Amino acid sequence: MDRNNPTAQPARRLGTPSNVRPERLARPAHGAFVWGTLLLAWLLSLLPWRVWEGAPDILALVLAFWCVHEPRRVGLVAAFCFGVLMDVHDASVLGGHALSYTLTAYGAVALHRRLQRFDLWSQAMHMLPVFFLARLVQQMVLAWLAGKWPGWGWTLGVLLTVAIWPLAGWVLHLPQRGADDVESSSV
Repeated sequence: MDRNNPTAQPARRLGTPSNVRPERLARPAHGAFVWGTLLLAWLLSLLPWRVWEGAPDILALVLAFWCVHEPRRVGLVAAFCFGVLMDVHDASVLGGHALSYTLTAYGAVALHRRLQRFDLWSQAMHMLPVFFLARLVQQMVLAWLAGKWPGWGWTLGVLLTVAIWPLAGWVLHLPQRGADDVESSSV
């Protein structure tokens, strides 16, 4: 950083992408807010619009988001429990959603340190293979049990889930951003 120009941007480290902001440290979310958003996403997932094959999986999205940003509060056990609840609700093969949500949570927890350094669009691109592979494994198991491949229509749901990651991230970060705004205005 140039001492003569205080508005100059600090020099990037060699090999660091331009969209990485290492100086940004997020505040932890309140536990009630995290679990409240998960319960709200679960309730939204109980609505009949999920019958459409291309519908985004809001519950998987919120689970993955909190696994990335709060891995000590939300993890594989929460993903498995919500997956079993969805399997019971759908009266489908017990464990189908549980497997998919657990694989999604595992991928999110495995990538959480890397993803926190990127903006929301880059996070979405990193999560695309996680959502795709988790859903692919679920579809393969269901196809094996049913004896026929259901097709690739479900990939639209995966793409829509990834497309709304930035919007969901912006909404889920609002309480932390509000607290930062209050602190910066009081200084």
